[in-house]
Amino acid sequence: MVGLNCSIGPAVVLEALEGMARVTSRPLSAQPNAGSPTLVRERKMYLTRPDYMAQYARRLIEAGARIVGGCCGTTPEHIRRISEQVAASQPRSTSVRVTRETAIDVDGKPKPPLATRSALGRRLARGDFVTSVQILPPRGWDTTALVRDCRALGAAGADVIAVHEDRGAARLGVFAAAASIARSCPGIEPLVHYTCRDRKLTRMMSDLLGAAATGLHNVLLLTGDPPGPDHYPDYQSVVDVDSIGLTNVVTGLNAGIGPSGNDLGDPAGFVAGVALNQAAHDRIRELGRFHWKVDAGADFAVSQPVFDAGQLRGFLAEVEQRIPVIAGILPLESARQAEYLQNEVPGVHVPDEVVERMRRAERRGGGAAVAEGVAIACEIAGEVRGEVAGVQVSAIRAGVEAVLGVVEGLRG
Repeated sequence: MVGLNCSIGPAVVLEALEGMARVTSRPLSAQPNAGSPTLVRERKMYLTRPDYMAQYARRLIEAGARIVGGCCGTTPEHIRRISEQVAASQPRSTSVRVTRETAIDVDGKPKPPLATRSALGRRLARGDFVTSVQILPPRGWDTTALVRDCRALGAAGADVIAVHEDRGAARLGVFAAAASIARSCPGIEPLVHYTCRDRKLTRMMSDLLGAAATGLHNVLLLTGDPPGPDHYPDYQSVVDVDSIGLTNVVTGLNAGIGPSGNDLGDPAGFVAGVALNQAAHDRIRELGRFHWKVDAGADFAVSQPVFDAGQLRGFLAEVEQRIPVIAGILPLESARQAEYLQNEVPGVHVPDEVVERMRRAERRGGGAAVAEGVAIACEIAGEVRGEVAGVQVSAIRAGVEAVLGVVEGLRG
């Protein structure tokens, strides 16, 4: 069946349900809000009367709904009155043949082939191994050091610079940083990490359209982690649309179609990546979300940091729909960091033997721990190389100097 819930009241839901009934013969459900909330003495109250909700329940049934109910603001009295209408109503019989002309389908407009959208798209389409390095934008506006580091990484063998979005600190915006890299570092393409958290869809649309207009076509779409409670204990994070929904939006943009079905002209030409968590505690849920990301139109995926090649191999063996997967590689810098990742970071699995190697290296003193972290990263990259489309080496903690050895090793 196909369902519709929430919105801003029964009238809007009825209009949408009537449109849905014209293009599907599936059973329909409708659970509208009790209208829009109104501020009453500093409290948000839903004031739509039960009789009004019941009246629209009857209209929803006549429009084809097989299940009716309520969402925000609905009380037991609302449900009681809706139930009376259900008992007295006869559902409409529907028989609709869905055709390509009546169904909303972005494939109705041509999308550019993956190989034509960017250099990264060409590499993925050809099956070339991709070497990406993840960096942070500067805290100020000066990109001199950023450009210098990116050029060094490119000379070492990096194909892509993944610009990580740090929502916990004020830094240069990821699109501005990516534009600077694209302008100043020929031969290297930026990949913009873009999170949905605390952004309205209209804001995200503006950002994406701006990226397309400036020639930035590689994006990694992330839902984003909620903020920690340390600094703002009363702050509540808001997610208007998650990474699955935003991937759907980007797929539409690649056909020149906006979220409301409006024509935006030429295709945007994005190469859209998504996250993959091979160490998720709820493996079934993660596999399901990955399936929906692929179904939404994702072109590739980037895994969480890999410290156990067998774990990533096992996850990929369970994936039904395959897209190119880039393995996350994180060079460790200390035993403390390894212990922290092992015990306090959900979604990252660090085996005991890796932690013990870092402890032994740290006891040797000097830069032995950093060197050991680089050695472990090189070993893992070598183990997964034949099974993934590339690697993304993180320079966020270890620094550019540390990851240069990993990138040069991959080239060799």
